[in-house]
Amino acid sequence: MFKRWIVVAAIAAAFLVGYLVATRQAPVEGQEGSAGGFAAVPDAIGALDVTGPYDVVTDWPKDISTLPGNDKWTWGAGQGVFAESPDRVLYIQRGQLPVLPEIRPTGLPQIAPNLTYPVMGLLRNATGASPPGALEVNGKVGDDSDRGKNGVDFLWANCIVVIGRDGNIIETWSQWDTMLRRPHSIYINPYDAEKHVWLVDDYRHAIFKFTNDGKTLLQTIGEPNVHASDDKHFYRPTFMAFQPDGSFYVADGYANTRVVKLDKDGNFIKAWGERGENGKETRPGYFNNVHGVSVDPGTRQVYVNDRGNRRIQVFDEDGNFLRMWTIGWDRANLHFVHIDADRRVWVYDQVAQKLAQFDLEGRLIYAWGGLGAFPGALWGVHGISVDQEQNLYLAAVGRSGVQKFRPRQGANQAYLVGKHVYSAWQ
Repeated sequence: MFKRWIVVAAIAAAFLVGYLVATRQAPVEGQEGSAGGFAAVPDAIGALDVTGPYDVVTDWPKDISTLPGNDKWTWGAGQGVFAESPDRVLYIQRGQLPVLPEIRPTGLPQIAPNLTYPVMGLLRNATGASPPGALEVNGKVGDDSDRGKNGVDFLWANCIVVIGRDGNIIETWSQWDTMLRRPHSIYINPYDAEKHVWLVDDYRHAIFKFTNDGKTLLQTIGEPNVHASDDKHFYRPTFMAFQPDGSFYVADGYANTRVVKLDKDGNFIKAWGERGENGKETRPGYFNNVHGVSVDPGTRQVYVNDRGNRRIQVFDEDGNFLRMWTIGWDRANLHFVHIDADRRVWVYDQVAQKLAQFDLEGRLIYAWGGLGAFPGALWGVHGISVDQEQNLYLAAVGRSGVQKFRPRQGANQAYLVGKHVYSAWQ
């Protein structure tokens, strides 16, 4: 009798365990534990993380049409951004575009059944509408006629502006508009106490160095409008990165396929890189479209975005190859590689429209973003910066302009873009 009750009890216990196992809420794969899984805010309920660990700051900046006499013009393709501080954010763009009227979705059956425009509120691709067009037109450098008429289809003005904390435009460096052709990226060397401003113009094949207030051009590196692959010229350079001793690297670039290292005074030190087989290259030190360079502040290693081959190549500070990793998607199109002071690697994929974080060996940590015209949506992000309060700024060539993102309350700090290296000023 006792044995019989033991068997009955065992069967009952087995059914109870089975019931509990069958009815308990199983965690989503990859999200076990008390750390909130992969959500930007740990344990957030129903979060889609459209803007990741950030809230977008709406109405920042004020539209450039609010400038006196500029009411017919809005932002052009947003190329680059650098936050000197929350109160002073430098931004560059490829001129301005006409303000568009409000357009409600309209059917276009004459083109295709059930076709409507616009889609997701996207009215135009700013990078396609903004000048310049071809590098040379009919053999003439500086002719932007293939983008329309200046003053009608675009306005080549306000290529460099400075934005304040509240979103007001506090400076316009319009005195340099006629010197520029395709401003591509902008920086302040974080190791420079004088906070000089550096601007790369890939169609001028030159780098310009200004005083911090933008009133004086101190230096031009490269020969404007003349391209070559030697110690005195670039051919469509794109981005820069600095070492603690003031030396710096230039991603050179769209046409040249090399990285150039210069000393703190802009004197040529060395260059490395060979042209590869675009889209297929696997050999180290070969590039196609060198569209990004960044320095790991912990090791001084140099990370290079080999955009045409969908990979990141890593070198020591003298250009000796160390390792590489490939983006595991054959449609990836990275706009930049950026390493913050916390030694986190960030890239932006122009196809997926996501900002992604990797570790230093290329393992994916987190990604966020989504295509659209709503505040916080990403489209063609081309420039990235972070201020001392860890606000994130993203300039976009697709949607145009620049957006500011504020860390969400309770956000996982490991998912935030870290601050720049501010060793020379705070």
